[in-house]
Amino acid sequence: MGPILGAAPAAGRLNGVTVSESAAPHPAEPDRFVLPLVVRIERTAPPARTDALETAARAVLTLLADPRTVEETGEWHKRVRLWEERQIRKVVRRARGAEWRRTEPLEGITVSGRTAQVRVFPPVPLDGWPKELARLQVSGTELDDPQPPAAPAAGTPVLWLNPEVEMSAGKAMAQAGHAAQLAWWQLDAAARTEWGAAGFPLAVRPAHGPAHWAELTGGGLPVVRDAGFTEVAPGSCTVVAEHPALRPAG
Repeated sequence: MGPILGAAPAAGRLNGVTVSESAAPHPAEPDRFVLPLVVRIERTAPPARTDALETAARAVLTLLADPRTVEETGEWHKRVRLWEERQIRKVVRRARGAEWRRTEPLEGITVSGRTAQVRVFPPVPLDGWPKELARLQVSGTELDDPQPPAAPAAGTPVLWLNPEVEMSAGKAMAQAGHAAQLAWWQLDAAARTEWGAAGFPLAVRPAHGPAHWAELTGGGLPVVRDAGFTEVAPGSCTVVAEHPALRPAG
């Protein structure tokens, strides 16, 4: 039996990972990959911010669980493994109308939330983006919640945002995707199967305050630490993934 995708590719990456959303190629990084995510933002009907964050996280999980990724003979398997081994960079771009329609024939998966649609694509080289994706804008993903999100239902995995770090919607979508991936790595096979069979339910919420955030970051749960290329300071802890199966026994 081949390796289970989702196990951390390298030691020391379970409780924190340094990541970047920078898509700019670097001459010293010819073999690095990035995971593209495209959020649909129509002028007349933009998605709610929290729903976009949650949909992006579920899109990442859906790609990780897809047979094309999991199976050693799958067409995405090698690219995903190389991407995971180097750095799980994600870049969120926006599209509407014809821009969105041009992304649909590309290999990938579209995941829908209540108001949001996010399409995730298998990793691409930093300097090898398909032209249909390369022309899309990174900026302009400012979204709002029409109403404050309700409290998550009991037992729902929650990706907790650092309440003291401000991020654009696009940045926060990438960070939520990182947190979901860290949780996926740390879960055992049975927990992954159960989560996937349920459709990857999850919530994204700000932590309740500094005390709650300190409790989360000190509780042994997966923590995203940003590389600091965009928006936040290097090493900033941005999201903690709290899945019921990952809570310390006690």
